[in-house]
Amino acid sequence: MKILIAADMEGVTGVVHWDQVSAGHPEYARFRRLMTGDVNAAIRGAFDGGAGEVWVSDGHGSGRNILIEELDPRARLNSGSPAPFSMVQGIEQGMAGVMFVGYHARSGAQNAILDHTWSDERVARVWINDRQFGESGLNGALCGHFGAPVIMISGDQTVCAEAREFFGDVETAVVKRAAGRIAAECLPPEVTAKLIYQAARQAVERLSAGKAPLPLQVEAPIRLAVDFNHSEMADRAMLFPAARRLADRRVEVILDDMVSVHAVFRLLVTLARG
Repeated sequence: MKILIAADMEGVTGVVHWDQVSAGHPEYARFRRLMTGDVNAAIRGAFDGGAGEVWVSDGHGSGRNILIEELDPRARLNSGSPAPFSMVQGIEQGMAGVMFVGYHARSGAQNAILDHTWSDERVARVWINDRQFGESGLNGALCGHFGAPVIMISGDQTVCAEAREFFGDVETAVVKRAAGRIAAECLPPEVTAKLIYQAARQAVERLSAGKAPLPLQVEAPIRLAVDFNHSEMADRAMLFPAARRLADRRVEVILDDMVSVHAVFRLLVTLARG
């Protein structure tokens, strides 16, 4: 049984500010280590729960955050960017289930550490079939295309609740309780490692027993709509031939499946940068 651990950084133990997750800032080195620690806790839980293989996808920024020299040697790491499936690279390799470690809530969420959806500078909202999606929903729906359910998530209380809205009864590890966008009650790594380990182990045990949530399936045709932060970003996104301008800063594309949605969304965001 293969398990994919898709790791982001904003939801990692102790993170409350962009400085802590930005390469080049003095704080970043500390939090790379904490990110690696959260991932290692999930790896241990997955193997102890019965996983045969564990793959890790480094999904933050450049995809070069996890310290491979400190990573549990039983796992294999997808690192670097861009990759075909980005934050869930490896999903195409026949994964039985997916864990999201260090995730954050969708753009605009209240009491959510560093809430955003893919790009804080460019993306205001993302809609799929008229439902607002964040990164957990977008990546989870892509995993669902490949038949893999999301079985566990770690982060603040808001992203954990968001995941339950989308995926059902997933295992959660609340490593901090956000009081705003850049303030939270944080638990120390010794405590969060146990929470993540327990959630990961229980998630794989439930998956093995046939008691995990079902994969998230999105009905086609799929309407992807992106609200950009500025009108010129929407102007640039309209360079995609199949795009249409709905209103103001919203651009829509209608697609056949989540692989196409994922790829086109990334392209629209790239075009918007100029």
